[in-house]
Amino acid sequence: MDHPTHEIDWRAGGVPVSRRFDDPFFSLENGLAETRHVFLAGNDLPARLRPGFHIAELGFGTGLNLVAAALAWEATGLDGPLHFTSFEAFPLSGEDARAALAAFPEAAPWAAAIAAALDGDGLIETPSLSARIVFGDARETLPAWEGTADAWFLDGFAPARNPELWEPGLMQAVARHTAPGGTCATYSAAGAVRAALTDAGFEVTRVPGYGRKRHMVRGRLA
Repeated sequence: MDHPTHEIDWRAGGVPVSRRFDDPFFSLENGLAETRHVFLAGNDLPARLRPGFHIAELGFGTGLNLVAAALAWEATGLDGPLHFTSFEAFPLSGEDARAALAAFPEAAPWAAAIAAALDGDGLIETPSLSARIVFGDARETLPAWEGTADAWFLDGFAPARNPELWEPGLMQAVARHTAPGGTCATYSAAGAVRAALTDAGFEVTRVPGYGRKRHMVRGRLA
């Protein structure tokens, strides 16, 4: 692995916190429930899933969003793999990702594959999942990506602490790599995020957030 690992601290309950961004990787209440509320329901999933569906993500983190998506895909019984591409500049070590995912028994079937991908070439290939972690700054790697996503999980750290993943130019790149009628969702309801997504061509709606967060945002490509 030729990319830097992300240094973290651990809070009570096994929640990893980024030293770089001083922000937790997932909800202190229930990270998996948060993922399902924000990123699955926020993109009208699993209802929209179909063979060949492609999810893309800004910020791989612990891989918990991938776990939630893979579990939802398997529950549908659809043929072939779910396609999942995640852009990550500061990846966790495989060991830290496994430790974080240990808090979620449902993640157990995927933990080893996620750890191996983080420590290796970023690839996970199974009959039900074809996933790739793209290492590096998304402002450089996303414009060069040749793929197109049906749904986006926008999951960088808080915009005030990680503004690079919420820049208007990057949101425009997200829109350029979104299929017609495609969607995006994020836990952030910051005005600058809503404006950047709107300017990029998404029809943006602010909806109730998860837990203590009053609002989140979902968007559909106009």
